[in-house]
Amino acid sequence: MVSKVKVYDNDNFRVTGDNKTEVQQLALKTIPSWAIYYLNYKKLKAVLYADFELVSNRPVANGAATEEPADGPKVNSHEPSGDDASASYKAFCALFLAEVDKVNKRYVEQESESSEKLMALKTQWRPDMPSETVEAWKADFIKLLRQLENLSDFTQSNITACRKICKKADKVSGQPMTLSLWPLVTSLRFAKSESDEALLHDARAVWRKRAAVSIAPKASSPLESKMRRLAPAVPTVSELDLGSFPVGEISRVWIALAEDGMGLPIRVPVIVAKGSVEGPVVGITAALHGNELNGIPLIHRLFDEVLPAKLHGTLVAVPVANSPGFLLSQRGYTDGTDLNRVMPGKPNGSSPQVYAYNLMHRIIRHFDYLLDMHTASRGRVNSLYVRTNLLDSRTARMARLQNPQIIVHNTSPDGSLRGAAMQRGIPAITVEIGDPSRFQKRFVKNALIGVTNILSQLRMIPDEANASEFEPVVCTRSFWIFAKSGGILTVHPDVNTWVRSGDLIATIHSVFGDLEEEYFAPQDGIIVGKHVDPVCQSGNRILHLGVVENELPAVVDDGHM
Repeated sequence: MVSKVKVYDNDNFRVTGDNKTEVQQLALKTIPSWAIYYLNYKKLKAVLYADFELVSNRPVANGAATEEPADGPKVNSHEPSGDDASASYKAFCALFLAEVDKVNKRYVEQESESSEKLMALKTQWRPDMPSETVEAWKADFIKLLRQLENLSDFTQSNITACRKICKKADKVSGQPMTLSLWPLVTSLRFAKSESDEALLHDARAVWRKRAAVSIAPKASSPLESKMRRLAPAVPTVSELDLGSFPVGEISRVWIALAEDGMGLPIRVPVIVAKGSVEGPVVGITAALHGNELNGIPLIHRLFDEVLPAKLHGTLVAVPVANSPGFLLSQRGYTDGTDLNRVMPGKPNGSSPQVYAYNLMHRIIRHFDYLLDMHTASRGRVNSLYVRTNLLDSRTARMARLQNPQIIVHNTSPDGSLRGAAMQRGIPAITVEIGDPSRFQKRFVKNALIGVTNILSQLRMIPDEANASEFEPVVCTRSFWIFAKSGGILTVHPDVNTWVRSGDLIATIHSVFGDLEEEYFAPQDGIIVGKHVDPVCQSGNRILHLGVVENELPAVVDDGHM
């Protein structure tokens, strides 16, 4: 059974069956102070389509700057071929050259400035410097590190943008414009030099050597030493009692969910911001899979920014929902069980089932809304995407506000936290924030903006929602492609890029280097995630493909694990 794709008004969102656009959020959020130096992808795309109209003598449909037919604009028979293509798209090529030159000048300027600063700071360091001078040196060095991190992000974002607009030019013109445009990019310093990464590596090494903080800093007095060792006491309780927390403040508690072999509580950390005005209770969970960590810094940053005195309602966060798995740096519970497949648990079941039951009944059941933060699994990488039931207008709206690159319609697999929450009437979405076992600042930053959008829409905070610069790709379903044989795996397309039916997507070679098998896209779609570990066994996942069709299935599950 299937349902037609719904069209909502502006208070919800619109999904169309033919929305196979290639518009994507290229660099997520740019560095604000550097925004004018980034490649202007939107302007380049608009000029490209304007040139197409001139060359083809045919207008592009309204909105083509952001949408196009599934197979791209049609090329007329009189259009140029080969080397003539670039000459016919003069305005686009001129703008492209100006844009990459702008990017390169910024890179060269910042690279030179950073190199000089690093050399100067190295020279300034003296072991016998007064403490005031040391602190000033550290402050200057931190600014340098931030500048170099920004430069690295800036470089990668613009290289990605150049690749994508070149691919777009190939598609619109029907000619291999990349052959003439890409060599121009790679001839420039920002694309061919690795100096920014080398400088950042060097700077981090200097920082570790010169400014590392001692584990046990010497105290000026016994009293000061004692004060440094004492942290504010965080109480352990058996259940989340929202009525017990003070209004207008942020509180922290441990909540016991089980006991270990020593009879000691297995606890999860919980942070509560209780607003001065009544309102909804929004819950955020992270690290339900113990090695999926990007949700943790998101929660920390959110609570650093939230003002409880101005908050309407209550914000509750569980930074580490699977504390045993987190401590073991593994996805599952202590015995390897996936907690996101045993929800809502059992009060008299196995250890992970009891833990899951208590998580649901002691914490989750108190929420009015749930945002469950995840990442890719070990050995895989993800786009920034949301899994949600698009047939539910509440969760569809939440997904849209999250500002992801991709939204995947998924009615939730049995045993998932999202599914268990939905069964209790709690609107819930799953937010996939990048890759496992690491913190990715830019993914975290963009996902945080999405969370604040949801809080704003619920009128919990005074800020207005931030509209995404790019529309997310809305997939009516998705599925994984699996390896039939083992060997050395190479998955060719990047995440958040389109493939067409029949495109080569992966190859498997033997350990001797012989080509064993090739995999081709079974249909048009967008790459939601993929496997990056080259060691591949039979049955391993290769690629997660999102599909855009005319209808939303009433029940759909990608088999995500």
